[in-house]
Amino acid sequence: MGAFIRAKQEFTVHLRPEDVHLGLLPEDRPSLDAVAAALERLARWGNLRADPDTSRVTALEDFYRARHIYQLTRAGEAAEEALAAYDEALGRRGELQAVALADIAVQLRALLVMAERSERDPAVVHLSLLALVDRFSGLAENARAFMNSLQRTVDLHEAEVEVFLAYKQRLIEYLERFIEDLVTRGAEIAGLLGELGVPPDGPVGPLLRLAAEREASDAAPDLAAEALAAAGLRWQGRWEGLRAWFVSVPGRNSQAKLLRAAARQAIPQLLSVVRALNERRAGRSDRSADFRELARWFAEAPQDAARHRMWRSAFGLYSARHLTVDQESLIEQEAEPVSASTSWYDAPGVRISPHLRRTGSYERRGRARSVQDRSEAKAYLGELARKQAEQTAAARARLATPGPVRLSEVDELDGDAFRLFLLLLGDALAAWRPGTETVSTTTNDGTMEIRLTRLPGGGTAEIRTLDGVFRGPEHLVEIVDLTAEPQAVGAGQ
Repeated sequence: MGAFIRAKQEFTVHLRPEDVHLGLLPEDRPSLDAVAAALERLARWGNLRADPDTSRVTALEDFYRARHIYQLTRAGEAAEEALAAYDEALGRRGELQAVALADIAVQLRALLVMAERSERDPAVVHLSLLALVDRFSGLAENARAFMNSLQRTVDLHEAEVEVFLAYKQRLIEYLERFIEDLVTRGAEIAGLLGELGVPPDGPVGPLLRLAAEREASDAAPDLAAEALAAAGLRWQGRWEGLRAWFVSVPGRNSQAKLLRAAARQAIPQLLSVVRALNERRAGRSDRSADFRELARWFAEAPQDAARHRMWRSAFGLYSARHLTVDQESLIEQEAEPVSASTSWYDAPGVRISPHLRRTGSYERRGRARSVQDRSEAKAYLGELARKQAEQTAAARARLATPGPVRLSEVDELDGDAFRLFLLLLGDALAAWRPGTETVSTTTNDGTMEIRLTRLPGGGTAEIRTLDGVFRGPEHLVEIVDLTAEPQAVGAGQ
């Protein structure tokens, strides 16, 4: 069938058994009769179509000999395409595309510029959204395939140890580099998605409507409304999927965060495979080999006494005299010592409690504990959680700025607000890179966003708190509470 697929790509319609025979690899080439028999079976199954070959008849006997030329059928071609797609998907290992993250950020910035314009070209908007969806789909699919293949790294134990160790080092460096890019680029993408908003009210809503209208423009007049509604839902679902991949919400982590955790978890898994390889290379014996060696020692022992000593040394199963020993038993043993080699049948008896003989246990089981009422404790925990949520909300409201302000203007912070401010400032500084003037990042729960801008020659900023004075280089900072309700805009504005 592979020979017929290659022949179709070369615009060859029919093949004879001799052509198929020559098209096979020399090391895998069967006899011509075997090839002819296989072609007949494929024709019976419907993969090939057999037509009589009368072009080379030179004698009367040739009319009575079965000669056919074969052509690939539609069913056979579809089966080969399905098998090729299955092999490709099964063997695909995927990759973590750090470049795709940068491309997605570039596309989002371009969409943000388009959203701010009053006049927009529908073709440009549609093509930009298609490029964004295509790049994001490739990133998500490749990341899924890569993590699935990474879970099968234990199968690499069949490879050479030196080859695997070299692969391990490159893979760990690859994962660390992608995790770093995912942290920085993911925060940038989450910030851009926050600026574009959520359709249909956000800035991205008109862009998605333009793309939906352009896709539905080719629909029949009687189906135009249905096509427009379907296209609008499709684009809204794509945008929601993109936001879910990069933006976390309370109660659900983003896919980027889950991917980052899976990539970090893959490193110790890979190291465990390396440890197993090292143990195998060191020639570590297993328990079955130890038992076989012990059996050989038993067979070579000169007498039964030596075998008994070996048994006690190997397994520690010494003779036992009593199940329990109380004070009376100890006094009797001191008066009449009993050797450890005495059998149970010849040894004196031992007095045991009737309760132990009847139940097999010395313990006297009392009444089961009654079910405790934990409603008061649950109410306390609920009240504590409510107070903590109120304190966090108050800290977010206290930190939110009306716009870009200097760090020195963020003053008089209480304990909760100052701790939240330190977390935000740490996230922003972690995303800072050499040569960067402005950085924007969002908290993992998606509730706060901070934008930090360098102020050359700005001096030192001081923030007074209840615990002391916090000092650092002066910056412009803007903190946004993403959970706050947007303020209504007047008609005159």
